[in-house]
Amino acid sequence: MRKENAAKDKEQKEAVRAIEQIEAKANRSYQKDIANFREARDSHALPVDVQETGDEKWELDSTSGYYYNESNGFYYDSNSGFYYSDAIGKWVTQEEAHSSPQFFLDSKHKKPILGMPSSASASTAIKDKNVDKAEGGPPPGLVVSASLNPKRSVKGAPSSIAVGKRKRPDEKQKAISEEEKAALKAREAAKKRVEKREKPLLGLYRLP
Repeated sequence: MRKENAAKDKEQKEAVRAIEQIEAKANRSYQKDIANFREARDSHALPVDVQETGDEKWELDSTSGYYYNESNGFYYDSNSGFYYSDAIGKWVTQEEAHSSPQFFLDSKHKKPILGMPSSASASTAIKDKNVDKAEGGPPPGLVVSASLNPKRSVKGAPSSIAVGKRKRPDEKQKAISEEEKAALKAREAAKKRVEKREKPLLGLYRLP
């Protein structure tokens, strides 16, 4: 029993010692990384490359907060000491940035600036659009050129179709009067025929 307990204690102590060694090694590595980071930040706090003309290549970009070099298109973060460019696509150290062929180029990379169109260009675009619409003609589809109800006027005025079909008041009255005269004549003739036929019979119904 004592031997077993002693073996277990020894294993536990070795395990604790191994864990402590791992933690100490990780701590030393962490401290080393921090020291390297601070050294890189202090040594590259502001990369100012002076051209032959005496102009500075790096300028602070107020939009991003990083320094920008329009000659090679690189950004620089003064807090971390890292560099970034679209060609690389990620933040890299100074050594990696210097290993890129683009870093030493002087091709005057310019950041794109998107602006609103001027009033003159906008008016020209509107005119061109109107001209294209006029040349193209009306849009395809059913086009109703006349009113759905031709007899109904737009503003109370009679339509041409209604006016063409309407008769004059004099002609209408004249036609009605002739029809009435013919009817009256026929009625009078029928009345006379009835009276003439019934006249001999009137004496039969007379009282004595």
